[in-house]
Parts: sequence; C-alpha cells; structure tokens
Amino acid sequence: MITKGIRGAITAEENTPEAIGAATIKLLQTIMEKNNIEIDSISHVIFTVTKDLNADFPAKYARVNLKWREVPMMCMNEMAVPTGLAKCIRVLIVVNCSENFEPEFVYLDGAKDLRK
Repeated sequence: MITKGIRGAITAEENTPEAIGAATIKLLQTIMEKNNIEIDSISHVIFTVTKDLNADFPAKYARVNLKWREVPMMCMNEMAVPTGLAKCIRVLIVVNCSENFEPEFVYLDGAKDLRK
C-alpha cells in the first residue's frame, strides 16, 4: 500500500461560518464520491484558505458534519498572491491506497477557473 494525494478547491460565497461550512462539505463529499474512498483510508488532510476567509475552520465541518473524528487535519493560510482567487478553500487529502489508484482532482464553483 502507498499514499497518494487528492487535490481540490472551492470558493465560499462569503466569509461566514455557514458559507465556509457549506463549501467545505460540498467539496469533501464530491471528492469522496468521485474517488470512491472511505474515511478509514484517509491518512491526513491539509486545508488552506485565502486570507479573506477567517470566520471558521474548514476542518471543523469535516470533523463534525462528516464524522472525520480520527483524521488528522490542519488549516493554514494560502499565500496572498495579488492575482489569486478570492474566498478560496483548497484541500489536499492524503489517502492510503493501491498503487494503481488514479486520483480525480475536484475544482468546484469559482475554483473551476484554477484548472481549465
């Protein structure tokens, strides 16, 4: 068994706990479905958010709403690049998987512009 990373991103509609929570849950559920992964296969998760999103932690919604209670997670600020996408939540989910697993990256809502 090896580990591979699954990348994803989404934009939140506004800087509120509700908007951050809704965007985080939508992104994580879509990644899980598209990659057919189970919670037990997740090694760890790293979230980054742009500096304009500070109303809440994305990891909180994975832990509470999606029941990722045993998954190690960290939240950090994304680099403040002047031309960067605003109100963006990015995630790197590292999973334990077989060598032939091909991760499908997920970019939703305004973050679709990141991967044309």
